[in-house]
Amino acid sequence: MSNSNAVPEPLNESLSEYLAHLPMTDVQRAELASCTSFAELHERLSAQTVADPAEAAQASVERRLTLTTADELHEAEMLSVDASGRVRLKATPPIRRTKVVPEPWRTNILHRGWRRLTGKTNPPPPKDDLPRDLPKARWRTVGSIRRYILLILMLGQTIVAGFYMKGILPYQGWSLVSFDEISHQTLWQTAVQVMPYALQTSILLLFGILFCWVSAGFWTALMGFLELLTGRDKYRISGASAGNEPIEAGARTALVMPICNEDVPRVFAGLRATFESVKATGDLDRFDFFILSDSNETDICVAEQQAWLDVCRETGGFGKIFYRRRRRRVKRKSGNLDDFCRRWGGEYRYMVVLDADSVMSGECLTSLVRLMEATPDAGIIQTAPRASGMDTLYARMQQFATRVYGPLFTAGLHFWQLGESHYWGHNAIIRMKPFIEHCALAPLPGKGAFAGAILSHDFVEAALMRRAGWGVWIAYDLPGSYEELPPNLLDELKRDRRWCHGNLMNFRLFLVKGMHPVHRAVFLTGVMSYLSAPLWFFFLVLSTALLAVNTLMEPTYFMEPRQLYPLWPQWHPEKAVALFSTTVVLLFLPKLLSVILIWAKGATGYGGRIKVTMSMLLEMLFSMLLAPVRMIFHTRFVLAAFLGWAATWNSPQRDDDSTPWSEAVKRHGPQTLLGFCWALLVAWLNPSFLWWLVPIVGSLMLSIPVSVISSRTNLGLKARDTKLFLIPEEHTPPQELVSTDKYTHENRWHALNDGFVRAVVDPQQNALACALATSRHRHAEPIEWMRVERVRHAIKGGPELLNNHERLQLLSDPVALARLHELVWSEGNSAWLNAWRASVDADPHAPLLPLQPATHVNESTLVNA
Repeated sequence: MSNSNAVPEPLNESLSEYLAHLPMTDVQRAELASCTSFAELHERLSAQTVADPAEAAQASVERRLTLTTADELHEAEMLSVDASGRVRLKATPPIRRTKVVPEPWRTNILHRGWRRLTGKTNPPPPKDDLPRDLPKARWRTVGSIRRYILLILMLGQTIVAGFYMKGILPYQGWSLVSFDEISHQTLWQTAVQVMPYALQTSILLLFGILFCWVSAGFWTALMGFLELLTGRDKYRISGASAGNEPIEAGARTALVMPICNEDVPRVFAGLRATFESVKATGDLDRFDFFILSDSNETDICVAEQQAWLDVCRETGGFGKIFYRRRRRRVKRKSGNLDDFCRRWGGEYRYMVVLDADSVMSGECLTSLVRLMEATPDAGIIQTAPRASGMDTLYARMQQFATRVYGPLFTAGLHFWQLGESHYWGHNAIIRMKPFIEHCALAPLPGKGAFAGAILSHDFVEAALMRRAGWGVWIAYDLPGSYEELPPNLLDELKRDRRWCHGNLMNFRLFLVKGMHPVHRAVFLTGVMSYLSAPLWFFFLVLSTALLAVNTLMEPTYFMEPRQLYPLWPQWHPEKAVALFSTTVVLLFLPKLLSVILIWAKGATGYGGRIKVTMSMLLEMLFSMLLAPVRMIFHTRFVLAAFLGWAATWNSPQRDDDSTPWSEAVKRHGPQTLLGFCWALLVAWLNPSFLWWLVPIVGSLMLSIPVSVISSRTNLGLKARDTKLFLIPEEHTPPQELVSTDKYTHENRWHALNDGFVRAVVDPQQNALACALATSRHRHAEPIEWMRVERVRHAIKGGPELLNNHERLQLLSDPVALARLHELVWSEGNSAWLNAWRASVDADPHAPLLPLQPATHVNESTLVNA
């Protein structure tokens, strides 16, 4: 005779499986295994009676969450309840709002002029938002004088080079062209006569712009070399002058890390290394850490939540390390920072912005705070991040280049700009009050590709900070600031496409009222960083066109009626050699000076003098191969931005950082074809000219193998073993980078995959997701109806039929997520359970089942009937 109270076998099996994933003793599991339903199980876990069985899973969230972290969460007072009595995890501090109001942009100078003519003045800003009246500091005068000298050097050098270039071009004598005679000729005759001169004039103009751009880089590097060699600039902000006096209790600093669908193990490894380094200084009580997530991939969102809980538990960071995921992603990264400033910015004197790959030492961070305290007129102090941490051949060559050549250019920028310098958006300290009052960014007005949310916010924020009367400095000699570079060429180009569009957008602010001339120049240099590529490309195309004209068309020797002597094309090879030699010096002397500086100060960290010299020569060859490839890509990016093409680049998923041959062919194939066709055309026109074009067309034809081979990690590791492209951070790694590598490896070992499925099905992951969900509405019929529909759709369709938006809605709603969890288990939903089981089975590092209990769990609280 059967027992009428016996539990059906499927339910019994489900209960056993469920309990195996909760850390309990065998006695506790045996007691709970007698439950007749999952609603009863959740009631007994929560030790309370629930009126509605559908809400039972919500009631047990706290108990499921604290089975392994009860002591830490209770000691830090991390648990609370919302207005509806639901458990929530206090992942952020209490909100104390501050007004953050962006000023609308007035970019149209004609509109501003019309308003002034018609007597319509703009309303005055609030009294608190007026620019500061700074005392007349001597460095401002010195900086202006230096920049006038730089302008004279650039223009003087360009004029001389232009004179040489004009002498090199074969067709001389625009003055002999008779425009009166041209007006009586046919169109073809006019084209034949004038085209060579028009092409030469265009070439000369493009040459002047490009040479001036190269000259600016040369003088910047040269003064950086002298600055680093002597160290005698009394107007610099130096890390050596930071001192070690105690940091004032009121000088609280927030380290904020905006992230969006990043590599979660690496992000939280770098954060942990930075946190522990600050803790080692003894000044941890002056710092708080914020992870500001804009991620919208649900698997990544769940992984972030678990990683935050793990890092807090492992470092004792509850109450010091905070995590927030925005549900409404407005204005991208700048909007994320605006939201932080609006909610918690008033609680801090300073803010340090980190990138997802940033690592900073505690000494660097405390020195930045001390420098800010010692420089009351500084609004931003930017460090010079050192690239490290990558192993592919491409990344190691780029790391070497930035480590060896970068200090010259950074020190040179500081020499010319002083306190009106760059801000690169990360690894910098910002004075919070003026940033909140003056640096909020409104969208650019209008329609089209250059309207809307500002993409490259860093240059704009620096310009607004300076407009408000605060200095923007570069502490170029402050150690302990690190970042990572893209692992391969294609990943770098994907990043460049975003930066290109952002810098072109920023040029709309060139004539905004009140901007300092230096920051107008910064906007211009940002544009030229990418616009120089199409200018160079057009320069080469026009030079090829001039060759074609020279070869295929008969020169016009007599330009005027009754001209006595023919006008012969002129060739001056000595001028061509002199100009070529000068250009080579301007391009490559900064690299040689960098190596000379290393020789003078010690080359051990770079593998020795011979190795660093060999590395420099190989990097120069590699940069020559890549320059034409970048030129073509950047030209495409500029055209795409002006034509309004979508800035998307979908790459295939890969298990490492290498570039597959298929993707390389897809991305570089058109360039390779262009290189072959261009070489054939020039060889047909004039084979001797092909030798001048070989560095361009040869690089284009080799772009596919260069892109693939340079992305290989094994080649990068072999280069490191032979001390090629070695940098000090590899020779003697600082503790922060050692810790980052260690924690990244550990995090990848137990990385959470298929996060959304686990947040729905797994007992502990569901509890964490419910406790961190942010869509906490009071009871309302429309909201309740939407919840019911979402849960019904999820149960019916399973995880495969839910799109990412639907997943995000469920993940953000603690009530819907808890109901879905309870229904999946009580109904034995095979679609969800099988997906979860497959994920667990595929994890080679999943813990053994049943999970072991935490030592602090009290049995009586778990088996309360």
